[in-house]
Amino acid sequence: MQLGFRIFAGLCALALLAAAEPTSVSRLVTMARHADIVVLGEIHDNPDHHRNQAEIVAALQPAALVFEMIPQAREDEVNTLRSEGASPDAIAKALDWTASGWPDFSFYAPILEAAPKARIFGAGQPIADVRRAMVEGAAGVFGPDAATYGLDVPLSPEEEAAREAMQAEVHCGGLAAELLPGMVEAQRFRDAGLADAALWARTMTGDGQVVVIAGSGHADKQRGVPAALAIADPTITMLSLGQFETPPDNPKEFDAYMLAPAPARADPCAQM
Repeated sequence: MQLGFRIFAGLCALALLAAAEPTSVSRLVTMARHADIVVLGEIHDNPDHHRNQAEIVAALQPAALVFEMIPQAREDEVNTLRSEGASPDAIAKALDWTASGWPDFSFYAPILEAAPKARIFGAGQPIADVRRAMVEGAAGVFGPDAATYGLDVPLSPEEEAAREAMQAEVHCGGLAAELLPGMVEAQRFRDAGLADAALWARTMTGDGQVVVIAGSGHADKQRGVPAALAIADPTITMLSLGQFETPPDNPKEFDAYMLAPAPARADPCAQM
C-alpha cells in the first residue's frame, strides 16, 4: 500500500511539474504509461503535433485508439481494412477523407501505423446531430446516457459565460451573440461523444489502455473529455496533453502541454 501511494504521489508530482512548463515526449510517455485513458490534443493542421502523437502512441502501444476525425459508423470498416493490410491511401479513400474537411490524411496515417495492433474507434458525430445539439441542447440529442456525462446539468451562469467567450474567440469574434450558446452545446455534445467512445473502447478491449486523438480543446480537464469521463467513472485514471503554438493561458487545464511552431498558413480569421 505504501509503495502504491509513493508511485501515485510521484505521478502527481510529474503532472504538476509538466503543467507548469512545456513537457517533452519522453516525459509525457512516462506520465502516461499507467493511465487508463490518455487524451492527446492537437491543433489539427500542425504537423509537429501529429508527429508527437505518433511518437507517444508508438511508445505506449495502447489497446485502442479513438479518433475525433473518424465517424463512429465507419470504425468497423477501418478495422477490417487494417486487418487486411490496406494502405493509408485505401483507408483514406474508404473514409472519403478529402471531403471530410480534416487536414490531409498523411497527418493521421503515422498515428494509425504507430500502433498496428490497436483497435480503432470513431468518435465523429453526424453533422446533423451536432446541428440539432446547437438548437435543442446536447442532452436531448445525446439520448438516455446524457446524465452519465453530466449533460443534464445546466452550466452555471459564470461557466456558460466563460464558454461562450471561448467560442467567440475561436471563431474570431465573427459569430452573432445569439449563436454562442448553441456552439457551447455542440462542444458539450462532442466532448460527451468522445468520452463515450473512450469508455466503450475500454470495455471492448478488456480494460486496455485507450488513447484519444482530438483537438486540444477536447483535452481540457475542466471542460473537455477528461471532465466528462470524471463524471461518468471517477475510478478511471486519465492524462491529458494540450498541444499549442503559444503557451496556453491556463496550463492547469491540462496535465501537460507541448509547444510547436505554427506552420505556414493563411490567417483563419481573414478567411472567416
